[in-house]
Amino acid sequence: MSADRGRSPIEFWFSFGSPYAYFGALQIEALAARHGREVLWRPFVLGPAFKQTGMGPLTRQPMRGEYALRDWARLARLHQVPFVLPANFPVEPLPAGRMFYAVDSEDPAAAKRLAVSLVRAFFGQGLDIADAETAAGVGEAQGLDRSRLAAAAGDQRWKDALRARTDEALSKGVFGAPFVLVDGEPFWGADRLAMVEQWLARGGW
Repeated sequence: MSADRGRSPIEFWFSFGSPYAYFGALQIEALAARHGREVLWRPFVLGPAFKQTGMGPLTRQPMRGEYALRDWARLARLHQVPFVLPANFPVEPLPAGRMFYAVDSEDPAAAKRLAVSLVRAFFGQGLDIADAETAAGVGEAQGLDRSRLAAAAGDQRWKDALRARTDEALSKGVFGAPFVLVDGEPFWGADRLAMVEQWLARGGW
């Protein structure tokens, strides 16, 4: 595989409700920049993927749930970032995804900043971004219009946009979060970002 296989964007598929996606979201932009790539942020809903794979939230699984709690705390220490398991976890913060696509339609750079702020608010502070007003408040702190964000959470256009992205994710074989596609090559999990880095540096193998 050629190392100069274009400079196509990295697709970063994630769920606002995934702790592992939180850790991935804090790293993906810097990783991509080191290799001259852009990142396409693609929030989607994990529920339909769970139905297809038979998987489910880790904290509801015996043994795996206990391990995940330890792993998330360990990752937070490794990356020196705060981590708080939200009181309503596991939950899919649908308003966050809808707000993202509303902002992304006009300003993708602002949508990326919003995404990072939202995952930081959820897993770094424990704020309930499944609540539209709370999520809109996070966006307002980034200079976005709070009322427009709150309206987007209930707007059918952005509900459909999030649903369409979820369908696209499934069509591409995305079954978990985060899920990174690099030149068509799939990588599942925040622990695969080191491999993504090598793939970009070496041009694949």
